[in-house]
Order: sequence, then C-alpha cells, then structure tokens
Amino acid sequence: MRTAITRFEPFRGVSSLQDQINRLFSEVFDRSSDEASLTSWAPAVDIFETEQALIVKADLPDIRPEELDIRVENNILTIRGERKFEKQVKEENYLRVERSYGSFARSFSLANTVNAEAIKADYKNGVLTLTIPKREEAKPKQIKVNVEAPAAAAAAGR
Repeated sequence: MRTAITRFEPFRGVSSLQDQINRLFSEVFDRSSDEASLTSWAPAVDIFETEQALIVKADLPDIRPEELDIRVENNILTIRGERKFEKQVKEENYLRVERSYGSFARSFSLANTVNAEAIKADYKNGVLTLTIPKREEAKPKQIKVNVEAPAAAAAAGR
C-alpha cells in the first residue's frame, strides 16, 4: 500500500485569492476607463525640439481651425477645441462609435528659452502644427576656432 505525502502550504490559496481580487479590480477600472474615453478625450500630441524652435503637433481631425483656441498665459501653452458629433446621420443608424467627441483642453509648460510672442500655427490634414521659435540667446552658437598655419607657427617660434 502506497501513501501519498502532500506538502502542507498554508498560503497556497492566498495567492490565488489575491489574483482573483486583482483581476476583479482590474476589470472594474478597465471598464470605467473605457467608458470615460467615450465621454472625454485628449488629442494626441508630439513635441520636439530643433536648433531654432520647439514644435508641437496635435492630431485634431474633424475640427475647424476657427474653432480652435490657442493661448499662452504665464508660459503655459493651452490648446482648446471641440469635436462635435455628426448630426447628419441618425444616432440609431450607427453600428459602432469609437471616436471620441466633445470638448478638450491640453496644456503644456513652456521653457523661458522660447519666444511665445512669435508662435506660428498651421493646420493641415487634421494636424495642428505650432512652431515656437527659440529666443536668440537660447539658440546654439558656433564658435570659430582660429588655427595658424604650421609654417607660420614654426617661423614665429624661431
């Protein structure tokens, strides 16, 4: 007769209980974030720097340029607007609505090295591009190095 010996692990069930609790909270919070994305949105933004300027690109499809509000106050750049739900199609005719609609506002701190007075805004193919030039003192400066010709240096050293 064979006897199976089973190792006693008092906390074995606890980890599975913890996993179940984590899964439950994850499902609740994931669901609420999905619902939140249907009611409010923030357009995607890329920000990069060149030697001459700071560039901000924002994806703003289906928004008319005259409905955009772009401001700089206290070195804070704010882009506001609204994408309105299309009323041309009856709501009951939609099979799926994944795009977000409604008002949005995105704000970004600007460094003191930019000239907020000279911002240039372009809107093309649903992409807003803001070009914020750097102040002259913030632009990189190339320093020229004077080099003497080897023959002149040798003659001077005699």
